[in-house]
Amino acid sequence: MSRARGGHRAAEPEYAVVIPTLGRPSLNRTLQALAEAGPPLPRRIVLVDDRPAQRCDPLPVEVPEELAELVTVVPGAAAGPAAARNVGWRAAGQEWIAFLDDDVVPGERWTARLAADLAAADTSPLRTAGTQGRITVPLPADRPPTDWERNTAGLATAQWITADMAYRREALEAVGGFDERFRRAFREDADLALRLDAAGWSLAEGDRHTVHPVRAADRWVSVRAQRGNADDVLMNRLHGPGWWRRAGAARGRLPRHLATTAAAGAALGGLAVGRPRAAAALGGLWLLGTAEFLAARLRPGPLTRDEGLTMALSSLLIPPVATFHWARAQLQARPARWCDGTGVWP
Repeated sequence: MSRARGGHRAAEPEYAVVIPTLGRPSLNRTLQALAEAGPPLPRRIVLVDDRPAQRCDPLPVEVPEELAELVTVVPGAAAGPAAARNVGWRAAGQEWIAFLDDDVVPGERWTARLAADLAAADTSPLRTAGTQGRITVPLPADRPPTDWERNTAGLATAQWITADMAYRREALEAVGGFDERFRRAFREDADLALRLDAAGWSLAEGDRHTVHPVRAADRWVSVRAQRGNADDVLMNRLHGPGWWRRAGAARGRLPRHLATTAAAGAALGGLAVGRPRAAAALGGLWLLGTAEFLAARLRPGPLTRDEGLTMALSSLLIPPVATFHWARAQLQARPARWCDGTGVWP
């Protein structure tokens, strides 16, 4: 995918900030950091309240005095971040839309650096649709990071993530915005970037900086994250099997999870039909695959009792859960052509 850089111009582009939110307390810190960043402030800040419809209470947010006249709260549809962002940018009314997550902390002079990034995009010889901020994920200095912390740290090198991504309204209108079939905060940003690339737009890397803290999570967060395998099936259907390379995305361990789960299922089948030797061999393959996965997750992390227990339990569950979500999506996905960069779409 092409990247664009260009010179700056004196005029400051007008922009709005859109933040989908579930009302998490971290939103207050995001807004405070925006206020502390100073001028040029956005023309509007649109908070999309994406909580379930039965939540009739006002959005729990503390808006800094400097931003009070800029903030508008609009209702979402509780249909995920892609749909919420579409609501937000359509309500924002500015040429540039800067998307932030509600758990990030914009860096020092973020507003001025964003304005410079947008000015560079406007003067670029390329047809620039958007510009990405630089993400930093703070990790503990006194110990190795946990598995969840390492997963979050991957955001620092991910391409085109909407934790801090500004898009030109014209470009969003040209491709119809975010695809609302992506109902999780996963792959909806890569899908949009690939569609813009296929439509002849470029994306640029900006100079602004945003911190993405590691969110607190329970023992099962990595198991729940396996729902993303269904989104990968949708990406295959929309963009073809080569989308991983074009989007700069990691392939992950799904093939190994499928093999491990198949070995476990076949071992149980062998027991059911009275083939104990075959069942033992297949069970050994399952055990070997599970042990390799567990070791790969434990090796770079802190060797604490709690992390070890979390890794052991989740490593047993992740392969079958990943397989379930992948298989379910395969059964639901209708055959279709994909966009291969030549403008061919389903």
